[in-house]
Amino acid sequence: MGKELKVKRLQEALAHKCPDRIPNGEFFWTGFVKKCKAKWGEDFDPWRFFDTDYIVITPNLDPKIQSFEILHQEGEDIILKTGFGATIKRSREIPMPHYDAFDYDTFEKMEAFIFDSPSDPRRFFSGGDDQINCVGDALARNIPAWTNRVDSYVEDFPVFGSVCEVYEYLWRMIGTENSLYWMLEDPERYKGVVDKVGDFIVELCKAQIEAGKGRLTGMYIWGDVAYRNGMLFNPQTWREVFKPHVKRIIDVCHENGLLVIYHGCGNATPIYEDMIEIGLDAYNPLECKADLDIVKINETLESRLGFCGNIDMRVLERGNKTEIQKEVLYKMQAAVKGGWIFQSDHSVSSDVEPESYQIALETVRTYGTYPLDLEAIKEKLANL
Repeated sequence: MGKELKVKRLQEALAHKCPDRIPNGEFFWTGFVKKCKAKWGEDFDPWRFFDTDYIVITPNLDPKIQSFEILHQEGEDIILKTGFGATIKRSREIPMPHYDAFDYDTFEKMEAFIFDSPSDPRRFFSGGDDQINCVGDALARNIPAWTNRVDSYVEDFPVFGSVCEVYEYLWRMIGTENSLYWMLEDPERYKGVVDKVGDFIVELCKAQIEAGKGRLTGMYIWGDVAYRNGMLFNPQTWREVFKPHVKRIIDVCHENGLLVIYHGCGNATPIYEDMIEIGLDAYNPLECKADLDIVKINETLESRLGFCGNIDMRVLERGNKTEIQKEVLYKMQAAVKGGWIFQSDHSVSSDVEPESYQIALETVRTYGTYPLDLEAIKEKLANL
């Protein structure tokens, strides 16, 4: 019954109805998980321990399915090449990877490139290396097959698969500078490259759903098209070049009964109305350092788009209990009519203590039962 209740909770919340309580989801940095293991034991699993309402499990999305090529290694400092053709430096001192070079850095190379099949069984049924899963705040190697990872959670959790939006995918192949410069240098040629990548991604989405064999509840779309102060490029360019492919992904997912959450960092408010138009269920993560406030956004959009996130990790990193409670209670006011999943404004960083995350979660669990008692929430806020 646990999983069925969680599915119902997500579906009702994102339909702007009131489920039994506010749902919660999360992404966790490796350093945070290590702290939790030191506190609660090596068997600690953040999704099970914190009883999240869903988990995202990503297959091999690489253009070429291959093991990492290690170019140089000295202790924990490593330079490697991935199936995206990206040369990446991972350093023990720096949590996030640095992209040094890209193999497909000209129009000619991208136009000639042939993707490994989007339905290649290795994406779903074989373990190994892949860039999205294995190169992040820590380096992983030879991870289990996607289908096995799904099986390990699907009995207890709604499982979301994931794909990249075209811009997110393209910059990983050609680099950020090229992904922005090419759209100005030769817009028509650029659109041809975008459409080529878009066709691949849509087919990969379809193949992932097929490989899921009914085990998926939803799909995440990774798509960073904004930074702190606004869009990375003209919103109209996004509408003309990228939006049609996002819609295609959403349509495929909805045709198969899946919820869709779009993960886009930065301030992408200029395209929220577009997301509503193409049927997106929820937007994530609403970064606070990009001056995003779910309470104000929800008032503006009048509950026409679901949201997932906006709990300020800077507050949790400071570790002050009262400040954490205030942050959570304030943001909960956006969930009176449903439409919100409690989650960080990106992910739980390595600078967050386990106790701080527990305080945040306990706060939303204590006050997050529907119908929300808005007066009790405001009274608690006023007295903190």
